[in-house]
Amino acid sequence: MVAAILLSALAMSVIVGVRYLVASGGFALATRIRQPGLYRGLERQMGREVRWSLLSAFIYGVPAGIVAWGWQARGWTRIYSDINDYPLWYLPLSVLLYLLAHDCWFYWTHRWMHQPRLFRIAHAVHHASRPPTAWAAMSFHPWEALTGAIVIPGLVFLIPIHVGALAVVLTVMTIMGVSNHMGWEMFPRWMVRGPMGAWLITASHHQRHHEYYACNYGLYFRFWDRLCGTDKGLGEFVKARA
Repeated sequence: MVAAILLSALAMSVIVGVRYLVASGGFALATRIRQPGLYRGLERQMGREVRWSLLSAFIYGVPAGIVAWGWQARGWTRIYSDINDYPLWYLPLSVLLYLLAHDCWFYWTHRWMHQPRLFRIAHAVHHASRPPTAWAAMSFHPWEALTGAIVIPGLVFLIPIHVGALAVVLTVMTIMGVSNHMGWEMFPRWMVRGPMGAWLITASHHQRHHEYYACNYGLYFRFWDRLCGTDKGLGEFVKARA
């Protein structure tokens, strides 16, 4: 049993690492095509981001692998594979519930990481990326990576979710984590500057966090930032790069 758990944890770490390399590499390639020269001179920084991120991938993979084994071998979780177990309308609702819960967890742990002592110990690793690049999405100190690694594995014990809906959650998490750091906005202006952008976080919103630190802590939604008075609007990429 122990060997099976260890193998599952190792396999999941490899999967998370490959997912990071593919996603960040894809967005880095898109940046090279759409914003040529944006990452010029940042080669050493990007190498550091990749190394921290691969370490984070291992940390993320361990609890995920243990939970995956428990789901398959012991039925520990509330993940289900038969789409008829719950009404079809619950599929999108479960995705939304996971994103809302993850966003809440991220906001408060992220804000906690900005306490001076914790920032020096852990979160400074992430903010060493100045400006952040597409490779910085998982560039965390191990202590910070651990706070992020436990949230989705924890939620599968509490909120029922279809395995396909869980894949959607992980895909959204990956895309938003990478695109929010790549240094330019991939979403159209009408979305970012319009009513939808007033509540959704994109790269323009997270850019301001990397400019001023004590604001814009959210991951997917601006709800907590607005409620707690930490929403400072959208950043300007040209000014930040200059």
